[in-house]
Amino acid sequence: MSSNDTHPSDEVDAADAPNLQQRLMAEGHERAEGDFCSICFLPIEIPIGHHSLMKVCCVKTVCKGCIFAARQRGINDNCPFCRAPLPHDDAASLAMVQKRVDKGDADAMMFLGNEYYSSGHGFAKDVPRAIELWTAAAELGSIDAHHQLGETYYRGDGVEEDKPRGIHLWQQAAMKGHAHSRCNLGLIELNEGNDEVALQHWMISAKMGHATSLNIIKTVFMNGHATKAQYAEALRGYGNAMQEMKSPQREEAKRLGM
Repeated sequence: MSSNDTHPSDEVDAADAPNLQQRLMAEGHERAEGDFCSICFLPIEIPIGHHSLMKVCCVKTVCKGCIFAARQRGINDNCPFCRAPLPHDDAASLAMVQKRVDKGDADAMMFLGNEYYSSGHGFAKDVPRAIELWTAAAELGSIDAHHQLGETYYRGDGVEEDKPRGIHLWQQAAMKGHAHSRCNLGLIELNEGNDEVALQHWMISAKMGHATSLNIIKTVFMNGHATKAQYAEALRGYGNAMQEMKSPQREEAKRLGM
């Protein structure tokens, strides 16, 4: 991580809070690099895991539109990005991922942590191991790892609950363009009675294509806590973001239920 990044275990100094709040609103308005398809370079629809696949051979995220296009060209048994033969069982998949983990690949660490957390690929659920891998990935700059660690500490899932630490991790992710973390920050501000700050967070994430944030803005508008102009602005921003994510291949993949 660069000298300007914060270690995932660092806590926020109260004296830095105003500056942090200013940075939160000024930074992270654009999707992070990891949210883009490695082949077509278009931002991937949120939630990314529903609209793309991570290829274990190269640990690259490929949208389903590009996977569909590759299959049309007869590329079925090879990775559409690196052209390596696709693994045919869990053991081969995990061996590929572990090789990338051993080389210090943050995305591979994030993926393997998810597998330990969700009992994927035949693993027994092991939250401490997942946290260890996510922490290593966060230290290498993974904003997805910051977000997931935030979820874990905020909710006390497998670790002692530490809400301030969870919030801080979400703040770090939000400033790097993580829409879901920003949405969570909005909910926290709402619970603290800071309606305007909450709305600012949701406006930013809605304009990044985060449907949940847009739906929350709609609800607060209907309840009289957001203006018609603000809701219209959020709708336009969300629509523009969705338009940027479209391609003929992605639309066809959706039509076919990929």
